Amino acid sequence: MDLVDPRTDGGFEGERAVLTGYLRDQRLTLELKCSGLDAAALARRSVEPSNLSLLGLVRHMAGVEQKWFRQVLAGQDAPRHYRSDGDPDGDFNGAVPDPEVVAEAWTTWRAEVAFAERFTAEAPDLSVTRTVGQESMQLREVLVHVIEEYARHNGHADFLRERIDGRVGQ
Repeated sequence: MDLVDPRTDGGFEGERAVLTGYLRDQRLTLELKCSGLDAAALARRSVEPSNLSLLGLVRHMAGVEQKWFRQVLAGQDAPRHYRSDGDPDGDFNGAVPDPEVVAEAWTTWRAEVAFAERFTAEAPDLSVTRTVGQESMQLREVLVHVIEEYARHNGHADFLRERIDGRVGQ
């Protein structure tokens, strides 16, 4: 089955458009890797002994979006999704084959993506800086970091998806 690929082939102009365009494409890649799978397949840990699953990656990336855009850049004090001091791998450990868990993960991820997109669009420029502890982070640095995070985990998603049903690409 051929899927319609909504990603671009680049062609962005300007720093903000380049960074947000490539980040959008990385987010779409994660969605494509997960498309057409039921809760059991999304939660499958298909590369033993790792606890990685596609559902775990969705939950993890919701936390990544939340941490960098909502907590670091916007300075909001929000409890982390899925993770706690008692279960720092809760994003993966809690990725169980339950349709409600899957629906909640996608809702959370989409809400964090929407927040990040709004924050980025409303920022006067990419040098918006937030200091956390001793470290200062600019919006442009966070965008690059999150692109890198998606790229790494989308590589994991490639292998997970291939082990689940043999689908490669995207």
